[in-house]
Amino acid sequence: MYSGARCVWEAGHMVNLTRIYTRTGDDGTTALGDFSRTAKTDARLAAYADANEANAAVGVAVVALTTQAVRNDVVATLRRVQNELFDVGADLCVPLHAVYDYPPLRVQQPWIDDLEADCDRYLAELEPLRSFILPGGTAGAAYLHVATTIVRRAERSTWAAIEHYGTDDGVERGEGGVNPLAATYLNRLSDLLFVLARVANLPTGDVLWQPGGGRVQPSKPARGTGTGSSSAEVRGRLS
Repeated sequence: MYSGARCVWEAGHMVNLTRIYTRTGDDGTTALGDFSRTAKTDARLAAYADANEANAAVGVAVVALTTQAVRNDVVATLRRVQNELFDVGADLCVPLHAVYDYPPLRVQQPWIDDLEADCDRYLAELEPLRSFILPGGTAGAAYLHVATTIVRRAERSTWAAIEHYGTDDGVERGEGGVNPLAATYLNRLSDLLFVLARVANLPTGDVLWQPGGGRVQPSKPARGTGTGSSSAEVRGRLS
């Protein structure tokens, strides 16, 4: 999917997918963006597959937020993010080379700067956190929390691919490292999604973490008294 879209985009034409299944992956391999083939368990593939899953999760959140009538600027920010996440996948599927027949999409520092600016802008609307918060609240916020965790997994997968392949340019097809800015982008995106989840909960407020599940904590006996509480007594105070 990423390799085909990348090559058509480079040629300057619209994407035209006329066939979805090809059977070429029935041997457990898939094509990278440079037309080399690799195992479907490859670390590089895991990274851009997780980025694709993250994009799907953001899409679900957008639907929920639209139904929730959240501000248009939040939805517009997430739509931009969805396009960028597709570009992240296109980046991750093409090993780094010094020279290309057609320059591939690469994550750039300005994309990361934009995410940081978004974080600062939306965070200014929120009260400072004085407690950890739980995933939940409105439906849109809950879906954004899910998307946050998937983006964090995509970042971990990208660092795993970097650990495996490095960040140096390759020579032959299938060789070459991974763009570290893709991992940085995913890191900042997880921050932004967390902030936007709080924005989506502005009408109702954050769901705050209560240590111990909100149970009353039994007091500790005084040191040296030799007294304590039986389990039955503790259960009685907690009921």
